[in-house]
Amino acid sequence: MRTLLFKHRELLKFAMVGGACFVLTNIVNYSLKLTVLRGNPVTALILAVLVATVVSYVLSREWSFRTRGGRERQHEAALFFVISGIAVGLNSLPLAISRYVLELQTPHVGLLTQEIADYFSGMILGTLVAMVFRWWAFKKWVFPQAGARPRVVRTPVVESDEPGERAA
Repeated sequence: MRTLLFKHRELLKFAMVGGACFVLTNIVNYSLKLTVLRGNPVTALILAVLVATVVSYVLSREWSFRTRGGRERQHEAALFFVISGIAVGLNSLPLAISRYVLELQTPHVGLLTQEIADYFSGMILGTLVAMVFRWWAFKKWVFPQAGARPRVVRTPVVESDEPGERAA
C-alpha cells in the first residue's frame, strides 16, 4: 500500500488541496448565497470558486506540484488562472443548467429540492468535472516538467563544543 501511495503522492496531494478548497468553496458559497447574494446562486458559486482558486494556486505550487515546473513564475501563474477560469465555467455549468434549463428552482420546485439540486449540480458534479480538467491541464501546461524544482532536503546543523565552530 505504501508503494502505491508513494507512486501517486502528487495525485494525493492534489486531492487533499482540492478537498480543502472544496470545504472553503462551500463555506464561501453558502455564506454569500444565504446572505448578500440570495437571488444569485451562480454568482455566489463563481465568487466562492474564485476565492478557493487563489488558495489552490498557492497550495498547488508550494505543495502538490512542488517539484514540477518548467515555466517562469509569472507565466505559470497566468496559465494557472486561465485554466482555473475555464474550470470555473465548467464548475458553474451544471448549476446553471439545473437552475435555468431544468428550472429546478422555486417556485417550480420546493426549497429543499432546489437546494439539493444546487448542491449536487454545483458542488458535486461541477467540482468533479472541474477537478478532472484541472488535474489534466495543470500537469500538461502549468507544471509540465517533472523534477524541474528538485526537492530540497534540509540537514540539521549540529553545534560543536568548540566556540565559533560548527560540525555537520
